[in-house]
Amino acid sequence: MMRHAPPASVAQLFADYQKRTAHNTFSTGRLEFTGVGDKDVYNITAPFTSAGQVVSAGRVEARDSEHSTIVFFREQQGRWAPVENAPTFQLQDPFFTWIEDELIFGGVEINPHPDNPGQLIWHTVFFRGRDIHSLTRFASGPPGMKDIRLCHIQQGRIGVFTRPQGKIGGRGTIGYVEINNLEALTPETITSAELFEQQFNSEEWGGVNETHLLCDGTIGLLSHIACFDQHGRRHYYPGVFIFNPDTKNYTPIKIIAARDNFLPGAAKRPDLVDVIFPGGLIVLPNNGWRLYVGASDAEAHWIDIEDPFSGF
Repeated sequence: MMRHAPPASVAQLFADYQKRTAHNTFSTGRLEFTGVGDKDVYNITAPFTSAGQVVSAGRVEARDSEHSTIVFFREQQGRWAPVENAPTFQLQDPFFTWIEDELIFGGVEINPHPDNPGQLIWHTVFFRGRDIHSLTRFASGPPGMKDIRLCHIQQGRIGVFTRPQGKIGGRGTIGYVEINNLEALTPETITSAELFEQQFNSEEWGGVNETHLLCDGTIGLLSHIACFDQHGRRHYYPGVFIFNPDTKNYTPIKIIAARDNFLPGAAKRPDLVDVIFPGGLIVLPNNGWRLYVGASDAEAHWIDIEDPFSGF
């Protein structure tokens, strides 16, 4: 994987973002949900059309818990309500894409650790179907790996973005491997991905949240980049970068939003106030883009921005 400059720190990237947007005024809003009692809904996907309805998947969770359910919602009179008779999943952090005409949906599954009693282990799991009502599970990632995302490049060519942590990957590094078909999406293949060694500093981390195949054949990657401060608080920013699947070159990441751009709101814990987790991007009729995010592990928001993939 080629990149020609050492990675900038989160602090440098945030300073650059503030400089770029110093005179910008953003249109933004909070999504309101109904039908989930007093639970929070956050880390939503961008809306997409399935079975004739515009839907969004969200992580539904009590404020004092991380045991979550993914629910599909649709908008009714300005509020998002669960889709009637739609499946729910005992998963965190939903995502979706399309491979040819098939919906690929997934999330993070949490289970007791097989070797360490009292600890948990997570896997990214994948489902496929013609719509949200016909999803069947078909693949699972390696133990401990979140943020696995797919991109349909062309027939017989699927890009797989990975996010190993630990001995390989440190606090969280993006990797890339290609497969010919969905049957080849195995833990072994995912583990074999080549790493983007120059995208993050060793004390910082990130991952891919959503993929966009651009008209020139490159892949625009909605991502997050994150760090701890000296008090142990987390800082997560939505970012984008561009990857060329033919040359394997990738651009530096640039931040495209920050917590202060959104409405004030609740937080799950004090150390999560400055966490914006990108869920998805859609193109608006005016050629602007709308970014959907989870905020502070407690709420779901949107913000309208300029084309995030221009200017690289």
